[in-house]
Amino acid sequence: MPTLEKMYSMGHEEVVFYADPSCNLKAIVAIHNTILGPALGGTRMWPYKTEDEALEDVLRLSKGMTYKASVSGLNLGGGKAVIIGDPEKDKSEALFRSFGRLVESLNGRYITAEDVNIKVEDIEHIFTETNNVCGVAIPHGGSGNPAPYTALGVFKGIEASCLKIFGDRSLKGKVVALQGAGFVGRHLGELIAQAGAKVFVSDINEKNIKLFLEMIPSAEVVGVDAIYGVKCDIYAPCALGATINDKTVEQLKCKIVAGAANNQLAEPRHGDILRSRGILYAPDYLINAGGLMNVSIEFEGWSDSKARRMVDTIYDTTLEIFRIADKNNITTYKAADMWAENRIESIRRIGSRYMGVSQHRFPGRKRRNLNS
Repeated sequence: MPTLEKMYSMGHEEVVFYADPSCNLKAIVAIHNTILGPALGGTRMWPYKTEDEALEDVLRLSKGMTYKASVSGLNLGGGKAVIIGDPEKDKSEALFRSFGRLVESLNGRYITAEDVNIKVEDIEHIFTETNNVCGVAIPHGGSGNPAPYTALGVFKGIEASCLKIFGDRSLKGKVVALQGAGFVGRHLGELIAQAGAKVFVSDINEKNIKLFLEMIPSAEVVGVDAIYGVKCDIYAPCALGATINDKTVEQLKCKIVAGAANNQLAEPRHGDILRSRGILYAPDYLINAGGLMNVSIEFEGWSDSKARRMVDTIYDTTLEIFRIADKNNITTYKAADMWAENRIESIRRIGSRYMGVSQHRFPGRKRRNLNS
């Protein structure tokens, strides 16, 4: 499908392609919807095999951010960016500063933050060129790495799912198959283990596995393909998306699917299959919104206690989505979509759309300069 048709069919407002040969930067920014406010969503760096693969990813991710912000009650729209490159080889200060200039040129319609393979130190380089970035280092007035808050939100979603399925929110004695041992996966694994659950883990990166075991030595490592067949109570996908697909969905031996990965369902029908098999799905953008909540309060002045109070609301919201699904006899992903879409539509009716400003106001924070 041509790019414009793909944008149109998914409801996107704007997609920007950017290249800077001087620093080997190839990036795509997708702004999906700004009805509720400026589009906020992280930047992902990944060695995509093709430009089409990168475009497909950024379009899906940015749409997911619209729904995530809406269902979380935030006054933000949805956007996302991808940088095509190997994070082990292609990162540089010049690359991220060039990307920062791209973000600045969007005049506040898009605000970026950390995502897969992007660290706080990378964000600091972006911050040199634009104020339209969150997840900035705490000493510079930001909130730092959002991964612990993403993990905390997912944990709250898992607790709500346990209450729904087992009648008790406690994870004590439960078995969790956790796919992905990156920043979020490690923090989630630690919370799960501390709650008394047994953790099985897999990751394509041996370095991640090593770091995971340093944090959670009781975890048991399984192969990247074997994780789907682990007999468990909860399957927690915390890597890339679309891991629930035609090949894997029938392999799952769990009662709950609840994890941090975006776009876990390869297609909506896979959510229908989960329901038909008696597996409760906690919609990804609903329970992985903790990181977004955390960085969003940089607008008003960040604090850890404020962020945690906000993330705690994911527990009750998840239970409410389950209630709506039961009441309407629909899947949980449809219930979450309905909630998000109804809020956006109610604001659309009053004619609101964020047009962008020269610079957002972040209390107590100034753009990083070269001497900071």
